[in-house]
Amino acid sequence: MIERLAWVTAREARGRDDDEPLALSALAGMGVSVEVLDWDDPTVEWGRFDRVVLRSVWDYPERLPQFLAWLAQVEAVSDLVNPPQMVRWNLDKFYLAELADAGVPITPTTFFRPHEETTFPDGDFVIKPAVGAGSRDAASYGAQDRAVARAHIARLQAAGRAVLIQPLLRSVAKEGEWPLVFLDGRFSHAANKRVSLPRASVIDDLFAAETTTEHAATETQVAVAQAAMDVVGARWGTPAFARVDLVRDDSGRFCVLELELIEPSLFLPFAGAAGVQRLAATLTRWPAASTVEGVHTG
Repeated sequence: MIERLAWVTAREARGRDDDEPLALSALAGMGVSVEVLDWDDPTVEWGRFDRVVLRSVWDYPERLPQFLAWLAQVEAVSDLVNPPQMVRWNLDKFYLAELADAGVPITPTTFFRPHEETTFPDGDFVIKPAVGAGSRDAASYGAQDRAVARAHIARLQAAGRAVLIQPLLRSVAKEGEWPLVFLDGRFSHAANKRVSLPRASVIDDLFAAETTTEHAATETQVAVAQAAMDVVGARWGTPAFARVDLVRDDSGRFCVLELELIEPSLFLPFAGAAGVQRLAATLTRWPAASTVEGVHTG
């Protein structure tokens, strides 16, 4: 049983995580001592915690070397959730190519390393850094914006960052995205999310403005999300928490936009009391479900 748990955030994210008060209340009700700590606080002794849980560490993409060093530091002295090998794999959105290779439908995506010349699809498109969170450094463009788009890509690549280019799907403006949340490997609940992605510019805040509503996921949506989760499970084991963001492509098929295993908002206000308790129970289980014997761990 976990007695001491670190709930890890970032300074800029303080007070902005809607999941935090619900989860902390549930953990306290189970007798767990929880401290909310910034991941980059040099005064914290991470080894005094039974478990260190990554939550609103939303500033890591711009500080990746420091964050990777911190992962290694915590890994050596405590139990990290989700596990560090899973986190490292999920940091780079090139994981989408692995999902596609396994037969999981993904948003049409072209991947470019920092040294590679980029090409654009016909029509409107989206540029994203391969390592990113909260839609920072992501923007949408039209054919008339290609000069600005090239400057955007050049800036990312000059900083050594890989780039993803995706078509701007027609359904997104009308229907938004559908985040499906999994707790301890099982589908829990879903939401509908509308993100205000900037046009030919980038956001200055920690994350893009969004609106969310509760959503009853269809069997088809759950099946697509579960296919992505099966890839994760086969390679890394069961994550304590995960979120699979779905969109509908231009042929009407549901596909994976992103798979979030590091620090996703879990939309706990839509989870119900049972969902919040399931998360708390998963976080207090020892040993972690994601480190069961026989599962590849690195």
